[in-house]
Order: sequence, then C-alpha cells, then structure tokens
Amino acid sequence: MSQHSSYDEAARRLVELGNELVEDESEADMQEVAAGLLAGAIHFWLYAHQPCEDPRCTDCASLRTAEWRLRELLGHAEEMARNSEYFHSPDDMTAGSA
Repeated sequence: MSQHSSYDEAARRLVELGNELVEDESEADMQEVAAGLLAGAIHFWLYAHQPCEDPRCTDCASLRTAEWRLRELLGHAEEMARNSEYFHSPDDMTAGSA
C-alpha cells in the first residue's frame, strides 16, 4: 500500500467510524464525537512524529521540540481544513447572497 493510499484509507476509516458512532447512539452529539476523533488523531500524529535519537538528523529537524511539532501539526491541520469540501458553509456569516 502506497503512502497516499494509506492516507486515504485512514481518512476514510476515521469518517466511517465517526458516522458509526453517531448512528449507533441516538443521543450522540456529532460535535462531541468529532472532537473525540480529533483528539485521538492528534495524539496519534504526535506519537508518530517523535524525533529520532540523532540530534543532527535532517529528517527530524522540524520536529526537534514540542513547539516545532505543534507548529508542524497546526500547519497540516490548516491545510487539510482549507482543502475540505466542508470548509465553507452556505450559512457562514461571510457567505454572499444575490
């Protein structure tokens, strides 16, 4: 499985899990489920992006401190959010009307 297909598969399965959790419990709060999924994804991302033991490793240079890892994570999160089909909503305060 290529890296890109692993990414797509992980994203697809996470969305499916969210849908299942909301469907399985009639009282489930969709936003609460989404926050829980996001928390788990962030924890896993941080775990997967720990720098290696070599302080001169160029692959780990941007991950060498907690603040640098956070900056990297926030950059990825912003890019993914802006690329989402759900980023803009017709009900946004800034949505135009004709």
